[in-house]
Amino acid sequence: MALNARNITKIIFMKNLLPATGFVSVIAHWFSANIFALGREMRLSYLPPLMVYVAAGISGLTGIVGTFYVKEKLGLSAEFLAMLGFWMMLPWALKMPLGHLVDLVWRWKGLLVYLGAGLIMLSLLIMIGLLGHTEAMAAMASVETWFVLSALLAPIGYVLQDVVADAMTVEAVPRVDENGQKLDLEKRKLMHVTMQTLGRVAIIGGGVLVSIANVFLLRDAGALPEAEKEAVYLFVYQLALIIPLVSIFGVVFASWLQRRELKRFLAQGHSRQEAGVLLGFHSEPPPVNWWILGGGLVFTVMSLGVGLSRIPGGEEIIFVISMAIVIFLMWRLTEELEPEARNVLVGTAVLIFVFRAIPGPGAGSTWWMIDTLGFDQQFLAVLSLVGAVLTLFGMFIFRRFMAERSIAYIIGFLTIVGTFLSMPIIGMYFGLHEWTASLTGGVVDARFIVLIDTALESPLGQIAMIPMLAWIANSAPEKLKATFFAVMASFTNLALSASQLGTKYLNQFYEVTREVKDSVSGQVTVPADYSELGQLLIMVTIIGFVLPLLTILIVKHSRFRNA
Repeated sequence: MALNARNITKIIFMKNLLPATGFVSVIAHWFSANIFALGREMRLSYLPPLMVYVAAGISGLTGIVGTFYVKEKLGLSAEFLAMLGFWMMLPWALKMPLGHLVDLVWRWKGLLVYLGAGLIMLSLLIMIGLLGHTEAMAAMASVETWFVLSALLAPIGYVLQDVVADAMTVEAVPRVDENGQKLDLEKRKLMHVTMQTLGRVAIIGGGVLVSIANVFLLRDAGALPEAEKEAVYLFVYQLALIIPLVSIFGVVFASWLQRRELKRFLAQGHSRQEAGVLLGFHSEPPPVNWWILGGGLVFTVMSLGVGLSRIPGGEEIIFVISMAIVIFLMWRLTEELEPEARNVLVGTAVLIFVFRAIPGPGAGSTWWMIDTLGFDQQFLAVLSLVGAVLTLFGMFIFRRFMAERSIAYIIGFLTIVGTFLSMPIIGMYFGLHEWTASLTGGVVDARFIVLIDTALESPLGQIAMIPMLAWIANSAPEKLKATFFAVMASFTNLALSASQLGTKYLNQFYEVTREVKDSVSGQVTVPADYSELGQLLIMVTIIGFVLPLLTILIVKHSRFRNA
C-alpha cells in the first residue's frame, strides 16, 4: 500500500495514541485493583458493623461548632481542655471488661448499642439545652459543668457501640461459603483486611458527609449576628440526633441477616445446631474471666473516685493504674497465643502505642489560627472536608503499601513525612505566610499554605491502624473475639490518654491563652497571649520525630517482632 499523506498522518496519530492508551490502561488497572476490588469484595454481612462505624464517623458533625462554642462562650483554658481530653479518652480503656461482657452476652450484645445510643443522645440534648435554653440550664448548674458532663457522656456511648462493632467485624467474616464448605485461611485473612479497611472507610466516609454538611451549614457563620450564629449552632446539634439512629439501624439489620442466613442453611438440610456452628454462633458462652471483669470494675470505681475527689495528680494516678491493669490482662490473655505470635503482638502493640502517644499542641494552636490567621467556621469546615476526602482516598492509594509493609516501616515512614509536613505551620507562626503572600501577590497566603499542608498530610491519616486492626482480628482466639480485640484496643487507646497527658504538661510549660470576656460586662478577663506557641509547636515536632524512630530501633534489636 502506498504511503500517502493521509496514511502517514494516521500512523503518527496511532503512535502518539499508544502511550496515552497505555497510561489510561495503567490508571484503569490501578482503580480496579485498589478501589473497585474493595467494592467487589464487599459482602452484605459487612454492612451492620459498618453502620455503627458510620455513626462514629458522623459524630464529627458537632466538632467545629463545639470548638467555637468553647472559644466564644466558655472560659476554659488550654490546659483544662487537655485534661478534659484525658478523661474523655479514659472510657476507651474500659473496652477490656466491655469486650469480655460482649463475649459473655453474645446473643444480646445489641443491647449495648442501644445503651450507647441513649448516652450519645443525652449528650447531644444537653448541648441543645445549653444553646436553646441557656438560662434554664444555668439555673440548675453552671454552663461549664453541663458542657463537661456532655463531653464525658458521649465517649462512653461511643465506646459501648465500638466494642460491639469490633466484635461484629470478626463475626461478619464468614467461616464457610454459601454451601457450608470451610473457607481457607488465606481467603479469610484477605476478608479480614477488607473488613477492617471498609471499617476505616465507613468512619472517614461519615466524616466526609458531615464535612460537606458543615461547609453549607456554617457558610458565613462568622459574619452573622450573635443570635443567628447561636441558632446555626443549635441546628447543627439538633441534626446530630440522627447519629444514634444510624447505629441502631445497623444492629437491627444484623439481626435480620442472621435470621435469613439461618433459614438458608436449614433449607439445605442442616440442623439448627449445625447451622449455628456454620454461622459461628456461640453454642455456649466462654468461662467468665474474673481477672478481666474484676480489673475493669476496680478500674471504674477508682477512676470515678479519683475524678470526683479532684485530688492533685488524679490523671497520672488513673493512667498508671489503668496501664498496669491493661498490661496485666494482656499478659494473661496472650497465654492463649504461641510464643512467636506473642512476641509479634507485643512488638506491634508497643510501636503503635508510642506512635499514638505523641502529644499535640492542644487547643491553643486552633485559637491562634482563628484569632491571628483569621480562619472562620466555614474555612475550618472546608479544611475538614479536604482532610476527610483525602484520608479516604489515601486508604485506597496505600492499600497495597499497608498490606505489604511491616508496621515498623509504616510508622517510620509516617514519622518522617509527618515531621516534614509540620514545618509549614511552625513557619507561619514566624511569618512564612506573610513572606509568601508578598512574593505571590497574596495568592500563597495562610489559607493556601494550610490547605496544601492538609491535602498532603491527610492521605496518611489511617495508614498505621488498619494493619494493626487486621492482625488483631485475624489472630483473635475463638470464643474470645471481643475480649481479645478489646484488650488490645484498650492498650493502644491508652496511648491517646498518654498523648493528652503530654499535651497538658506542654501547655503547663508553654502557656497559651485566648481572649476571654465576661459574659455580663463584656470586660476582658483573660488577654490573648500566643507568644509561647512557637516554642510549643517546635517541641511537639521534635518529640514526634525522635520517640517513634527510637522505639523502632529498640524493638528491632529486641526479641520482639512486629506484624
